[in-house]
Amino acid sequence: MKKKIFGLIAALTLGTLMLTGCGNNSTGSNDDNTFVVGFDAEYPPYGYMDENGEYTGFDLELAEAVCELEGWTLVKQPIVWDNKDNELNSGSIDCIWNGFTIDGREDDYTWSVPYVDNSQVIVVNKNSGIQALTDLKDKVVGVQAASAALSVLEDVEQQKALADTFKTLQTFADYNTAFAELQAGSVDAIAMDIGVAQYQLNSRGNGEFVILEDHLNAEQYAVGFKLGNTELRDTINADLQKLKEDGTFDALAEKYELTDMVCLD
Repeated sequence: MKKKIFGLIAALTLGTLMLTGCGNNSTGSNDDNTFVVGFDAEYPPYGYMDENGEYTGFDLELAEAVCELEGWTLVKQPIVWDNKDNELNSGSIDCIWNGFTIDGREDDYTWSVPYVDNSQVIVVNKNSGIQALTDLKDKVVGVQAASAALSVLEDVEQQKALADTFKTLQTFADYNTAFAELQAGSVDAIAMDIGVAQYQLNSRGNGEFVILEDHLNAEQYAVGFKLGNTELRDTINADLQKLKEDGTFDALAEKYELTDMVCLD
């Protein structure tokens, strides 16, 4: 009797493990009819929590439109941006879709077509006296950890030389914290994406901050998939083109004030 009980337990355990193994969607086949998008929940206008406590943004609404085309259920999965690779490679998420920069990461992911042109810029207090990149010498500059702006300042030769003149290059987990520190005077400037910078300035609406005319870098955004996942990439590419052709893409770009940055033909 004990042998039969132990055999039954073992069979149930094995069955549970097999079901668990089928639970994630690391291949991008969407067998469970869900599409899990990893995003930074504090990165407006691409992904953020609105006043109703709902996750929204340009990229998340695009992902929702794709799911409507495919008959999938969208799962919006907030992630710690610094941990995005682990989330993707473990199969916890199907893609990284959140103002994600291709440039400098071309060989690290399988990419969708680029859909937004972006620039890295510097935001300062309006009355700071900082008017050009050269004025950042001996200043404290903030930047989000694991961001494209940080990569530019650490890896692009010309901008690395600029960063070497800073008093400190200070990293933050999110830009809301960085702006609080800029307002308090703890940092003198913030390096960030222009779309995010414009959203932050518009949402605050007090004219307290300005974007320097000199840009750090130009780049493009796309959806990042696990390296080799061309099946899901091809599906998303086709759907983005459909959304462009039926006007959905441009309507969302206008809604989030990104029309001038669109590069999807």
